[in-house]
Amino acid sequence: MSDTLILAKDLISLASVTPEDAGCQQLIAGRLEKLGFKATHLRFDDVDNLWITHGEGAPCFIFVGHTDVVPTGPLEKWTSNPFMPEIRDGYLYGRGAADMKGSIACMVTAMERFIAAHADHPGTIGMLITSDEEGPSVNGTRKVVEYLEERGTRIDWCLVGEPSSRETLGDVVKNGRRGSLGANLTIHGIQGHVAYPHLANNPIHLFAPALAELTAITWDQGNEFYPPTSFQVSNIHSGTGADNVIPGHTDVMFNFRFSTEVTQQELQQRVEEILNRHQLDYDIEWKLSGNPFVTKKGELLDAVIKSIQDATGITPEVNTSGGTSDGRFIAPTGAQVVELGPLNTTIHKVDECVKVEDLDTLSGIYENIMQQLYG
Repeated sequence: MSDTLILAKDLISLASVTPEDAGCQQLIAGRLEKLGFKATHLRFDDVDNLWITHGEGAPCFIFVGHTDVVPTGPLEKWTSNPFMPEIRDGYLYGRGAADMKGSIACMVTAMERFIAAHADHPGTIGMLITSDEEGPSVNGTRKVVEYLEERGTRIDWCLVGEPSSRETLGDVVKNGRRGSLGANLTIHGIQGHVAYPHLANNPIHLFAPALAELTAITWDQGNEFYPPTSFQVSNIHSGTGADNVIPGHTDVMFNFRFSTEVTQQELQQRVEEILNRHQLDYDIEWKLSGNPFVTKKGELLDAVIKSIQDATGITPEVNTSGGTSDGRFIAPTGAQVVELGPLNTTIHKVDECVKVEDLDTLSGIYENIMQQLYG
């Protein structure tokens, strides 16, 4: 087995269900410190974070990843124990194999080879690892970026190892992400008996016209980097469970995935204008998970594309699709941010897996990216 595969198995065997790190970051630091990396362990509340670098000054290239994984779900649904990694038919199975302990193993071994050959490289090379990506994302990368900014440390190039590939390794690279704006909305009515509707006020009926309007709106047309902004209702709850009671309130959860063609403030104002126009009695709580960001052509994206082409012969599709990532905390600092990782077809699923040969290929791509940037 290759060094990358062995390390991936070692990391998967540590049951780091968010926000637990379970010793993953100590394992990573222990390996890299032998090559002269300087490790800073940062714990914020219940979250472990690792900032580990080799060299100093600019330019600064950082791999970004997370050691926490989502819960396994029912263990009996898995073919093998999710924290006892197993190789079957050329695939490595286990929770975190694709999201994203496989990527982290590739990052570590790529840096080990690169530093062994280029110990006197200019600038800084390193990693920012958190155990809070799959959770609230409050005490992880966000806090580490604040820590770095307070100390005047600037990241120039950032490669996030999220599983970006769709059908074959390297076929998709993310050069940004859409913004994510969520809301918890409560529509107030008057509870009563269904036989006496004149004595009640049904909040479902009250909200229905506004909901129809919200779902019919074209919020924007998107642009060359982003698809149009989307509005999606994720939950609606109302009623007591009885069939003869008009509910007193309706709770609605919805989310915008938005482009740079519209702002958080514009979305909030437009929604509240519709609710007010329909004369609804409501409370609303907004939550911004991240603003949209994009990295246009530059040194990092060029290096990523060329390295993929060299290793696979593929010219990747570059897009901003998918959910949020920790890149949203680093992009506002001015860093170029690109995401490249293994296939995402099994992430968060039972029997999560990654193709064994893809691990060595991805590690080689990561090493080539550093050679392109520092060559």
